[in-house]
Amino acid sequence: MAWNEPGNGQRDPWGKNRQSGSKPGLEDMLKQFRNRLGKLGGGAGGIFTILLALVLAWLLLSSYTIVDTRQAGVVLRFGQYSRTLQPGFHLKFPRPIETVTKVGTTEIRSVSDKVRMLTSDENIISVDFNVQYQVSDARKYLFSVSGQPEDTLRQAAEAAVRTVVGANVMDNILTSPGAEPVAAPASAGTATAPATAATPAAIAQTRDTLQQQTREILQDTLDIYDAGLIVTDVSFQNVAPPQEVKDAFDDVNAAREDKQGTENNARAYASQVVPVARGEAARIAAQAQGYAAERVARATGDASRFNLILKEYKAAPDVTRRRLWLETVEDVMSNNPKVLDGSGGRNMIYLPLDRATGKDVPGVGAVMQSAGNDAMTGKEKQP
Repeated sequence: MAWNEPGNGQRDPWGKNRQSGSKPGLEDMLKQFRNRLGKLGGGAGGIFTILLALVLAWLLLSSYTIVDTRQAGVVLRFGQYSRTLQPGFHLKFPRPIETVTKVGTTEIRSVSDKVRMLTSDENIISVDFNVQYQVSDARKYLFSVSGQPEDTLRQAAEAAVRTVVGANVMDNILTSPGAEPVAAPASAGTATAPATAATPAAIAQTRDTLQQQTREILQDTLDIYDAGLIVTDVSFQNVAPPQEVKDAFDDVNAAREDKQGTENNARAYASQVVPVARGEAARIAAQAQGYAAERVARATGDASRFNLILKEYKAAPDVTRRRLWLETVEDVMSNNPKVLDGSGGRNMIYLPLDRATGKDVPGVGAVMQSAGNDAMTGKEKQP
């Protein structure tokens, strides 16, 4: 029969009878516990056995450690650095002989701060910066820097930001990549390249350059401190003048934008007018060159023609003289609407009246009347 089954005497596991329905009290439970200890070690020896078992269990549980893959374990033996444990399962001496401090080495940590400082042109500027870093050496992180490593990093970061900002003017940090480029003087036939204004890409590039310089200075400082930290990124989250001078700074920015707009309009006008003027100048120069070539060719041709006529004239002066006279008269009379009769009116002359197109040809009537008068008087014109 099981001990908790009802039966005669209501037996219980301690070998004693109790009345049905009664519960053991606190005193009964303490007596039962002492009886058990007495059975294990016989009196006070039982307590020693239990304590020894507890000590052995504690030693067994504190004789190993498990380091996570994202951590590194720093082992101290009697408070002095002993070794660094890599991720995995490791055995060690139990406490208090050896203790393990686990440090996260892959975790990205960040420190932010806001500082006011002077630029190289003695302007006040407010910079909100953020530094992201990792632990590269757990031992150095714990013991190389006195105090909190985050405080040391924050102070070093502020010093680096002051170094970079103090070496640049406000325009480089806030609005522009630096001094505006000066255009080289244009040669004849080439257009002047307008100076380009600061583009957003150039501003971002300058900001990245300043942040890179800050990161390098900060990393060099941490290496000197032997802090066991590596800086992964430095960013300027907000760069602006203090609130007390913000209105004046906005006025300066507005004036700068007006100046830039005026310069852009002037460049646009120049880009329209200058090409047209250069094209007109080129056209006039080409026209002059063509005219000069034509005059030279015509003069050369006339000289050659004169030389040929001179040669013919020397060979036959009378014939050449009469031929020149006839050609000249023919050339002159070819465009003259008047008709001259040299026969004294004895010949029938055809008058080109159809060329008058319904209008009186100037001089035609006078010529006809002169020819009729000569015919009536019997006069004859000699050539």
